[in-house]
Amino acid sequence: MHENFVKIVKPKSAEAELLALIDFARLPEHIAIIMDGNGRWAKQRGKPRIFGHKEGAESVRAILDTCARLGIKAVTLYAFSTENWKRPEDEVSGLMQMLKLYLKKELKTVHKNNIRFQAIGKIEGLSEDLQKQIAAAADFTAENTGTILSIALNYGGRAEITAAAAKAAQTLVEQGKSLDDLCELDIAANLYTRNLPEVDLLIRTSGEFRISNFLLWQLAYSEIYVTPTLFPDFRRAEIFKAILDFQKRERRFGAIN
Repeated sequence: MHENFVKIVKPKSAEAELLALIDFARLPEHIAIIMDGNGRWAKQRGKPRIFGHKEGAESVRAILDTCARLGIKAVTLYAFSTENWKRPEDEVSGLMQMLKLYLKKELKTVHKNNIRFQAIGKIEGLSEDLQKQIAAAADFTAENTGTILSIALNYGGRAEITAAAAKAAQTLVEQGKSLDDLCELDIAANLYTRNLPEVDLLIRTSGEFRISNFLLWQLAYSEIYVTPTLFPDFRRAEIFKAILDFQKRERRFGAIN
């Protein structure tokens, strides 16, 4: 058993059996996750949707702990899209309060695990107090050298590409160059994820086969893993299963064997 899991994974358990199959030389560097199914999970139990989001926070803890122990370089979680503002006001308010509480309660643990926190998206569209809390969390963990945790908030993939292209074009104009010189590298350098490795693995929970305007540029050659598991039930064993599935893939990036 991998040394970082000795104390937390019971021998001969389902988790231990999955862990033993993982090739630690072929781990994905960057895992992105669409955290879907919280509302359905709550509805199945006759609870308000926010109850599912609260339970989903436990899955976030499991994901971060597992990925930090594995040495995954980056984890990006889709927490709140630009479209999510259309949800009922009480649910949106509850989600924002949960995020504030999570940052307050979990920041020390995140820091202790050498995780660096950042938020991506139109952060300026969030409440002022939440913006300050996000900035403080990013500053507090800025020197950490382990997993980079990116939380996508008020995020939309199309908007990100549009803004990145506009910034890249403006830079060219300021440099006295032609817009015909605009290339992919210029746009990539202006994305929210410019400090992260390419996304190797996208995980979507709840069985939905769509990427929902998430990291549209970054997912160009990512492996996609869809599980019927609702996000509140997505814990350590499910992460291991996703990684094992990833390791079965033959990644050619458009080339021929």
